[in-house]
Amino acid sequence: MEAAQAGQRLDQFLAQALAGELSRSRVQALIEAGEVSVDDAPVVAPKRKVAAGESVAFTVPEAEAPEPIAEDIPLDVLYEDAHLVVIDKPAGLVVHPGPGNWTGTLVNALLFHCGDTLSGIGGVKRPGIVHRLDKETSGVMVVAKTDLAHRSLADQFAAHGRDGRMERAYQAVVWGVPSRPVGRIEAALGRSNSDRMKRTVVNEERADAKHAVTHFQVLERFGGAAEHAALVVCVLETGRTHQIRVHMAHIGHPLVGDDAYGAHFRSKARKLGQDVAGIIENFPRQALHAFRLGFEHPATGEPMEFETELPVDIAELLDGFRHCAEEPRGSAYKSR
Repeated sequence: MEAAQAGQRLDQFLAQALAGELSRSRVQALIEAGEVSVDDAPVVAPKRKVAAGESVAFTVPEAEAPEPIAEDIPLDVLYEDAHLVVIDKPAGLVVHPGPGNWTGTLVNALLFHCGDTLSGIGGVKRPGIVHRLDKETSGVMVVAKTDLAHRSLADQFAAHGRDGRMERAYQAVVWGVPSRPVGRIEAALGRSNSDRMKRTVVNEERADAKHAVTHFQVLERFGGAAEHAALVVCVLETGRTHQIRVHMAHIGHPLVGDDAYGAHFRSKARKLGQDVAGIIENFPRQALHAFRLGFEHPATGEPMEFETELPVDIAELLDGFRHCAEEPRGSAYKSR
């Protein structure tokens, strides 16, 4: 098709031209996937301006199967009964199938693991995902196996622990040391204007602003007076996308290894000695682990709590910081 309105964004032009066929978000996804070209040149920026007379071509890939398939993927199961399963998710495992990740996800693994023990949620046998961890975040997750469990757990997560039934605590390695040993971060989050996949702190009056609160406590400091980094515990009062990562970056202490919200801090590694610098520069993910999850059992009402040790990669990262520290100081984490 030929662009008729000069200066219009490419995604706006296509969304208007294809009104009733494709949504603007779908058009943006096609552009970012390289399925759109202008004058035979591929374009991946939705905000690219079009000029009158330019030729715009696009391809809509065939729809992939919407229902996930069972796959024999190993799971670290911490607890399981007829109602739910609790797992220790490794870093690198995507939770739910989606564009670019239709296979190899936690849902694919759970379908294989649970087999016929799953109920027909929505008429289809699938595990009930009631909360998620980012692909590169490790730690404890609970998944519903029955409709009853799904509804109960979803309600507990929606309450964000305010009624005392649930607690979610994370351990994170952050750059620098917060000025206070214990703190509360209250800052609304919204979608970033520069990158639709990222979140940022926004004014609460913005239409997409979501109230967000994170509590943190410093467990250990590294680097003595230099204050290179710290191990902190973060407890969520709300559960927003990338909440801990954005909040800690907002107060000037992004997570080590988080290239989305603290990439410019990687240069600090070069000041810490060759050995530890190598560990940090090769660390492949954000240093975040969901080490504790507590909830009320959906069928019995029994309080349940699960904790896991830090995975090997974060433990090695901490050892590297300790070796470059003058004298790390620590404190015991106290559950709220």
